[in-house]
Amino acid sequence: MAKIVVLGASGAVGSVAMKTLAGQEYFSEIVAADLSLARAREVAASLKGRKVSAKKVDVLDKKSLKAVLKGADMALNCTGPFYKLGMPIFKAVLQARINYVDICDDVDTTLELLKLDDAAKKAGVSALIGMGSSPGATNIIAKFAADTLLDEVDSIDIFHAHGGEPFEGEGVIGHRYHCMSIEIPMFLEGELKYVNYFGEDGIALRERFKFPVIGEALLYPYPHPEQVTIPRHIKCRQVTNKGTVLPEPYYELTRDIFKLGLGSREPLLVKGKKIVPYDFAVAYIIRERERILKETNFGPQRGCVSVVVKGRKNGQYREYRASMASQSQALGEGTGIPAAMGAMLMAMGKVKGPGVFPPEACVNPTDFLALLPKVMKLDEKKEGGKSFGGIIIEQVDESGNIKKLDI
Repeated sequence: MAKIVVLGASGAVGSVAMKTLAGQEYFSEIVAADLSLARAREVAASLKGRKVSAKKVDVLDKKSLKAVLKGADMALNCTGPFYKLGMPIFKAVLQARINYVDICDDVDTTLELLKLDDAAKKAGVSALIGMGSSPGATNIIAKFAADTLLDEVDSIDIFHAHGGEPFEGEGVIGHRYHCMSIEIPMFLEGELKYVNYFGEDGIALRERFKFPVIGEALLYPYPHPEQVTIPRHIKCRQVTNKGTVLPEPYYELTRDIFKLGLGSREPLLVKGKKIVPYDFAVAYIIRERERILKETNFGPQRGCVSVVVKGRKNGQYREYRASMASQSQALGEGTGIPAAMGAMLMAMGKVKGPGVFPPEACVNPTDFLALLPKVMKLDEKKEGGKSFGGIIIEQVDESGNIKKLDI
């Protein structure tokens, strides 16, 4: 049995990953590591009956990070934002020579991590990166459809929306700002292209999509890694990624504030005081989020990620829509549970390595699907006789007829 350290253990994602890991028998020791020792202890204390401990760590302090990783067999990185923290943490993991799983959803950082593949091989480190919801479960679902359901794949389109989480911190909002600030990769017509979030090409890719459970939402281009990694491992002509945060007025507020330039970290002198626009914007958005949630009567947290794969089987057109939806869970559960599953699969010896890999390159979809019922809490809610917990897969033929599949 192995010892795992969960970095960012008290956050929305890390706390769910901790609970999921503690609910299974794949690790003999689980360490909740966080900048706040008090919150880490709260998480550890809530997981009774397991060998769980708490430690303070400052992931930007090399000595602190080295100390918390010492003696561990694996690190699960649930911190963020990854464009800031991903590389320094992984370099510390390489020095510690332990295995690694993360939830990196920044495409630029993903590309930098993949460049360390040779270094990981030399260190004997297996690294599964981007093992959350999107990326993560989306990559594995796409791989399952390509390997099992289709002979040829034309397109893989990923859609995601979530909202109503108990809290949102600066890291989450900072990630959204980052997503709006960089050129967004889209794999279109067999080529990797880049679009601007606020440009004509980015606006043209906006799309309304109807999800199970949560309904229709306006989605925006997202610079997640799937558009870059999936075409390297699945032959196809298109991979896109579009998403949003609910309720829509909240996401629109975040978008409009960033467009006004309030994502700047350059201080302004205001009545004799230095004010950082970014700091003001984050505080304002967090405050306004609570108001918007109340005014829209949003209700409990919820979320869904859908993967639409189109291609051919036996020469005939086929479309598969796979969705993971919940009326009671959102970002934390949707990301934290797959992340913990990635760590479990690695502990079971079912993750390819050593080296640095995205999920579709190192996880067998059937292993993931076999583990899913054991660890994921499924909703009791049903609609039209279909369970909306776990994964829903629907087949659409060339005439538009829809058939639900059991997996």
